[in-house]
Amino acid sequence: MVMAVLFGLLIGVLLGLLGAGGSILAVPALVFGVGMAMSEAVPASLVVVGASAVAALLPRLRCRVIRWPVALVFGTAGLPAAFAGAALGRLVPERWLLGAFAVLMTVVAVRMVRDRGGHGGACRSSSGGVNWRSCLPKAVAAGAGVGLLTGMFGVGGGFVIVPALTLLLGLAPAEAVATSLVVVVINAVSGLAAHLGSAPDLDYTRIAVFAGAAMVASLAAGRVATRIPAAPLRIGFAVTVLTVAAGMAVAVTTAPHLLGAG
Repeated sequence: MVMAVLFGLLIGVLLGLLGAGGSILAVPALVFGVGMAMSEAVPASLVVVGASAVAALLPRLRCRVIRWPVALVFGTAGLPAAFAGAALGRLVPERWLLGAFAVLMTVVAVRMVRDRGGHGGACRSSSGGVNWRSCLPKAVAAGAGVGLLTGMFGVGGGFVIVPALTLLLGLAPAEAVATSLVVVVINAVSGLAAHLGSAPDLDYTRIAVFAGAAMVASLAAGRVATRIPAAPLRIGFAVTVLTVAAGMAVAVTTAPHLLGAG
C-alpha cells in the first residue's frame, strides 16, 4: 500500500504538470513497484490514468482553454481502436509486451527531449480556424493511433495527442494540454471497457489507493503547472523514462521471474 501511494503521487504530479507522458510510467510502476502482473497492470493503469486526468482537468475548466470539438474528434476515433488494441495485447506474451512497452517509453523520452514547444498549425485556415476538410483524416488517424496504444499498453497517449494538436491543428500549448486530458479520459474509459471482460480479478483496494494518490497529486500539480518552466520538466521526465525503460529491458531479458504472472 505504501508503494501504491508513493507511485500514485509520482504519476499524478507528472500528469498534472506535463498533461502528456506522465501516464507512461503507470504500468511499470504497477508491475515493478506495486507487484502486479502485466495482465492486471494494464486495466489498473487505465483507472489511474483516467482518474488523474479528470483531476488535472478541473483547474483548467475555469480557464476555458479546452477545445471540445477537437477532443471529441480525437476521442471518437480512438474508441474502436482501443478495443482492437486490447484484443491485440491479449495475443502477445507478457514478456514481449513489456519489451515493446520499453521501446515505446524510449520513443516518448526522445520526443520529449526534442520538443521545442512550437505550434505552427498546418491545418489552420487563413481566418485562424481549423480546416477540417483537409485535416480531418489526419486527426482521425492520430486519434485511432492513440486509442490503439491505450488499449494495448494502458497509456493515456498524451505524448502523441499534444504534438498532434499543436503541430497539426495549431492549438496553443495550454489549449493542447487541456484538450489532450479530455481525450485521455475518453480513451481510458474505452480501454478499460475493452479489458473488463477478460481482466483477471483486480485488487481494487490497491488500485483505489494508487488512483486516489494520483488524483490528489495531479490536482495540486495542475494548479502550479503554469508557474514552472516547461523545458527542465521535459528533460527531467525524459531522463526518468529512459532510466525506467532500461530497467524494464534488463528485467525482460535477464530476469523474467520479476514480471509477475509472465
